[in-house]
Amino acid sequence: MTWQPLTWATLASASLIFGLRVVDVSISTVRMLAIIRGQKLMAWFLGFFQALVFVVAIRQVFANLDNIWNMVGYAAGFATGTVVGMWLEERLAMGYTHMRVISPGRGNILAERLRDAGYAVTEVAGRGRDGTVTVLNLTVPRKQVPAVRRIITDFDPKAFITTEDVRPLRRGYFRA
Repeated sequence: MTWQPLTWATLASASLIFGLRVVDVSISTVRMLAIIRGQKLMAWFLGFFQALVFVVAIRQVFANLDNIWNMVGYAAGFATGTVVGMWLEERLAMGYTHMRVISPGRGNILAERLRDAGYAVTEVAGRGRDGTVTVLNLTVPRKQVPAVRRIITDFDPKAFITTEDVRPLRRGYFRA
């Protein structure tokens, strides 16, 4: 393995490998999230195309093992693909999120505001460090989390909000 001069040919080869790896790893990231969320058909299609792109990329690397630039393109494409895949998954916002909101003093009214906006909310009375609180539980499509967060923070800036990804098992009310 040697540092070959950076010519148009070596740059083109390394760039091709970089681009293929970005696509491959981006697909892999989204595929893993589809698997976690139980989306079998999507996971199958993504896995098929990921493997296809990977084979083409690795073939380019093995075709010229003496070219260090190909390996740099491969590694840089992997790292970049990880970030691009995370960004892409955030934009797709697949699945559902469970939101837990702890509101000191304004929970009942906040629950009504959320219901008026079309969200199903379960209220639970609780006790916090400084007294009684209302714990609101709601499960929403991930794409709607920013809108729900805005409703909450606009009405109750002191509310404590947590989220976690969930896979609903059985029916319930979800805003269309």
